[in-house]
Amino acid sequence: MNISPIRSEKDYKKALERLEIIFDAKLGTKEGDELDILSILIDKYENEYFPIGMPDPVEAIKFRMEQMGMKQKDLIALIGFKSRVSEILNRKRKLTLDMVRKLSKALHIPTEVLIQEY
Repeated sequence: MNISPIRSEKDYKKALERLEIIFDAKLGTKEGDELDILSILIDKYENEYFPIGMPDPVEAIKFRMEQMGMKQKDLIALIGFKSRVSEILNRKRKLTLDMVRKLSKALHIPTEVLIQEY
């Protein structure tokens, strides 16, 4: 077991290749310990160099509506008039704090996603 920090793209690729080889290692074995440590190093490198940003607020609303089988008219109770729902979904109107709270609770979307600029 020769584990070293991942400092470059080359180190990263080498670590991924090794991970593939020992992926099915049993817990408590030498390779199992190597797998645990290597996974942590790879995760740290990926979080630093390939961060995943938060989704766009409007896209998050549309995605969640689709998942929940909702139509635009179903948002009227949360946002207000049919025209206001349309303006929000077409990015012509910003979400208010009250809308963010209601949408977050009803659609289970984190408020930090909904309060972003779009």
